[in-house]
Amino acid sequence: MLVKNSVIRTKVTKPGMPVCEVFAECGRARVQALPFVDGKGRLAGRVTLKNIMKLACLPDYMVASAPLLGSFLSCVDDAQAKIGQILDSAVDRYVRELQVSIGPDEPAIKALAIMEQNDTSYLFVVEEGEYQGIITIQGIAEQMSRMYTSPQPLD
Repeated sequence: MLVKNSVIRTKVTKPGMPVCEVFAECGRARVQALPFVDGKGRLAGRVTLKNIMKLACLPDYMVASAPLLGSFLSCVDDAQAKIGQILDSAVDRYVRELQVSIGPDEPAIKALAIMEQNDTSYLFVVEEGEYQGIITIQGIAEQMSRMYTSPQPLD
């Protein structure tokens, strides 16, 4: 089974793109991260849902006190307005470094090994510097399930 058999095609994020578009695309594709391309269209980083939520919603003191937090916690007076501010903001402040990627013709087991080695559940699929999509542990598991229920030759 090759990486290209489990690739999920997604849009890329760009400078100035609003967070609401990232949320929408991640939801549509059922992924947790999107690549970020610079003004010249080159892969320059990644935008993850986890990082957006952490930076926009979770102050350090709240993370440190997580086991002590109660069930009726509200630290935002006007949650609707705060959500609007987050979703209207540009992705630029949430861009993280680009992590390791993988080519589409590599074995899926190699992708799993690289994910484990890098403590992640996804990799960007890149061929000759061009973003092709994302491969996730969930996507590989779904492909394995499909192969089990309707066996086909592996390529």
